[in-house]
Amino acid sequence: MTHLGKTAAIIFVGMVLAFADLFPQDLAELRRKAERGEARAQSNLGIMYASGRGAPQDFGEAVKWLRKAAEQGVANAQTALGLLYFSGQGVSEDSGEAAKWFREAANQGFDKAQSNLGVLHQNGQGVHRDQVEAVRWYRKAANQGFAQAQFNLGNMYANGQGVPQDYGETVKWYRKAANQGFAIAQFNLGNMYANGQGVPQDRVEAEKWYRKASGQGFAGAQFNLGNMYAKGQGGLQDDVEAHKWFNLSAVFGGGELKHAAKIRRGNLSRKMTPAQLEKALRLARAWVRKFKTRKK
Repeated sequence: MTHLGKTAAIIFVGMVLAFADLFPQDLAELRRKAERGEARAQSNLGIMYASGRGAPQDFGEAVKWLRKAAEQGVANAQTALGLLYFSGQGVSEDSGEAAKWFREAANQGFDKAQSNLGVLHQNGQGVHRDQVEAVRWYRKAANQGFAQAQFNLGNMYANGQGVPQDYGETVKWYRKAANQGFAIAQFNLGNMYANGQGVPQDRVEAEKWYRKASGQGFAGAQFNLGNMYAKGQGGLQDDVEAHKWFNLSAVFGGGELKHAAKIRRGNLSRKMTPAQLEKALRLARAWVRKFKTRKK
């Protein structure tokens, strides 16, 4: 493996990702409001129980409160209840019920539900498999600025699913998500520049986007950045930096990627001096410490 290509992963929006902006809230006060029948409080209380953020995780309580709010038309609650049905937490797993609740929220214009409904149509989970319908829902959410949907829509254009293949549109939607800091979109955009797909080939731009994704711990981008340093691409040539990035890719990656990064790191190690190796390891350790500090 000399260059890791773009990923076509489908991004499904989970509980904490969808509702991170709700935390923290006062649990006792929220419960008092919920028991008085306030729909928004019921929704937020259910999400807190589902996520375990601000309340002990309790899927039974989550379902109870989310259902009350969902039946009052709260889109957050409908989406969260759909997630619980999709994952089988607190209820029996039921993709059809998940799709039902996502659709209720999506029809209110809730971007996260629109994106997840697109995923279900793309995969044929709980609904008929329909790539055109998937694109329709991704586009609704993407046009509201939702990064995960923008990325998924970019993948549809890249693969010609539900739309004619169009790398220019792929780049457009990856860029929108990448500019919001979405690491996998930054990685894929870097690959578009590296391969000259939808844009003129530009190793410097590729390196820029790989570096942004690498800074978020995205192992594929770290691997490709290491490869650029090892091969002198984009004006880069530095065995110490290459070793550092391959080392980080081995730390953050898994499976075949981890194995490939270890091989590339080992190949470099054999031609580096002890001083270079010591420096590369020191830089990698310092990078990890800084990364963990930022994540706290």
